[in-house]
Amino acid sequence: MTVNEAYEYVCTKFSEAVEPMGYKKLNVSNAEENEIVSLYANDAIAYSVIYYTDKQRMVLESCQMTEDGPDNEWRSLATWMFDPETNDKRDATSIANDFVATVTTPVRVKSQRQAKKKKRDEDGNVDPVFLFKRLVQIFPELKDEIFLEEDSYSPFRSATFAKNSVVPKVNTLLKSKNKQLITKLGAVLSAQYKNGDMDCRSVITIVILNGIDDEASQELMNEALDEVLSKAWKFARKFKGKNVKPEKIKKPSKFKAYQQNLSETGGR
Repeated sequence: MTVNEAYEYVCTKFSEAVEPMGYKKLNVSNAEENEIVSLYANDAIAYSVIYYTDKQRMVLESCQMTEDGPDNEWRSLATWMFDPETNDKRDATSIANDFVATVTTPVRVKSQRQAKKKKRDEDGNVDPVFLFKRLVQIFPELKDEIFLEEDSYSPFRSATFAKNSVVPKVNTLLKSKNKQLITKLGAVLSAQYKNGDMDCRSVITIVILNGIDDEASQELMNEALDEVLSKAWKFARKFKGKNVKPEKIKKPSKFKAYQQNLSETGGR
């Protein structure tokens, strides 16, 4: 599958998803020789799907719309590697599905409402749970672990979950030196750090990144992060090894309590 074929496929799927939401494809010329760009917008938000030929990366970005067009304060929402020599239509499908999921989640709808009201807060509105669900695309086994955590504890024990469920998987991935997935992980963490609230940012830097256990892995991870998160991680390293405040635990759900009772009584 050529780059152009993959790009057109992703854009077609993306367009089919956003047009019913009121987005229209706008005419735009490629700003740089090494970029292929498509732009979609409504009155509040603009999305661009970009392929960087020099970096072999497919990127979804967003910014606010003004009366004069996009304000050009673009924020990266998702990034994927696509090398035509090693990737195929299955990878293009994964990219398309991820881009569509990114703009059709409740968090994105909330972002649009805020943009329409022209509110600009320093903190984003992405919480740690949304981050963990974004990481499922890299670590599929997280899906069941997130469900179990949500069923067992309130509020969600974000720091504990990141330490126990996410950090070990990150360390294993880094030791595998799988460049494709490491780049994808770095892109997810960087995007969610930019869009995240304070809890989300703390989980990313103080728990996940500070939980990387050797220098070689730290270097690999740092290479995959954008400049903003790389600098934030450097600052956060002073907190490495410090205890995180315990999180409140609630009683087991009725469903879990019922299962436990059956187990203890032998179903009587």
